Amino acid sequence: MEISSGAFEPGGEIPLQYTCDGANLSPPLEWSGVPEGTQSMALLLDDPDSEPPGFVHWVVYNIPSTSEGLPEGVPAEGSLPDGTLQGTNDFALFVGEGETFPGGALINRMGYDGPCPGNPHGYIFALYALDTVLDLPAEATMAQVLEAMEGRILAQAELTGVYSPAR
Repeated sequence: MEISSGAFEPGGEIPLQYTCDGANLSPPLEWSGVPEGTQSMALLLDDPDSEPPGFVHWVVYNIPSTSEGLPEGVPAEGSLPDGTLQGTNDFALFVGEGETFPGGALINRMGYDGPCPGNPHGYIFALYALDTVLDLPAEATMAQVLEAMEGRILAQAELTGVYSPAR
């Protein structure tokens, strides 16, 4: 299974519009090679370079197994029309409702919130093919999704991007 983005190369710089210094849009993602028997997919985005490591930027689960990717600018809604669910990101722990990023974009707290480091950081988009649909409500945390995925992963793929703010 493979995951890629038309917005940046693997290991490449994540463009400004997908960060807190830009429009805070989720980048377009594509994948292929989903294994037979996949019932749903999950996508988790975190920052392993944060302190502490693993700051969560995006939790997406129950993506239909027939999906071939996610478009640019997925709305910050708990439930999407195709049944895909989005969880709470770690900005919810630190930021009040209605606050904005340095670039002026609204901080979502659920769904996608882009890179916003003080210095260059890497970001891992981890895609999982699962043999089940997760029995979780919208707005689950990454920890809840990871626990529900235990023993259910058929395949995994990763895409890493880097953001180096000009600040």
